[in-house]
Amino acid sequence: MTTRFADKSVLVTGGGTGIGRGIALAFAREGARVAVAGRTEGPLAETVRLIEEEGGKAVALVGDVADGADAARLVRETVARLGALDIAVNNAGILGAVAPIADLAEEDWQRVVDTNLTGTWLAMKHEIAHMRTQGGGAIVNIASNLGVHMRLPGLGAYAVTKAAVSALTRSAARDHITEGVRINSVSPGPVETPMSSRPGESAADKADRMKSDVPVGRAGSVEEIAAAVLHLASPESAYTVGADLVLDGGITA
Repeated sequence: MTTRFADKSVLVTGGGTGIGRGIALAFAREGARVAVAGRTEGPLAETVRLIEEEGGKAVALVGDVADGADAARLVRETVARLGALDIAVNNAGILGAVAPIADLAEEDWQRVVDTNLTGTWLAMKHEIAHMRTQGGGAIVNIASNLGVHMRLPGLGAYAVTKAAVSALTRSAARDHITEGVRINSVSPGPVETPMSSRPGESAADKADRMKSDVPVGRAGSVEEIAAAVLHLASPESAYTVGADLVLDGGITA
């Protein structure tokens, strides 16, 4: 373990699986105390176990960022249990139903908007409210390269909400940088997680698809996304405000 984030307290939403778990582990490995939040206790407990197994400190917080009261409570509990909230990573998100825009059910649209966009806003709202009282902090939102190029059919709701997260990041960054709260986002392309796999697709089939779909010839790793998030959260990025870092192996290029 290293100490780049020693004495820092970090909240990672959607921290039970995939990219969120990888981000939580990466912060803990660099000395941070980590709160992992999500709607399901089991995966969060597993993330905490993995962190503690490596000698880190973590707590699991069950809650839904799409609910304003829950979003506020997650911040309060992070501060109460870890002593502060220095860094927040808003990763909670869902892919949602796959359907053309005209065929998408209203409730399916709303579910994606509530989690991906409203949930990110509510989380930021309460994170910023606390950070401004302590003189600042850093926030990294997880958007998507689909919000940049929107290539895949049937994922309109997801793409629109992720594009909105990028815009929300820029707006919040300008609104709150003078209060010492520095906000950026990361937009991953396909990553080696279940979300980027097609139904029934084998690992070999996915690897072949990545060779044709991604200029670099492969999906990204969770560790590569986590490294970018930690960079944006660190003092090394003190001059980076309102940026959206696209990590997609050259797809948008």
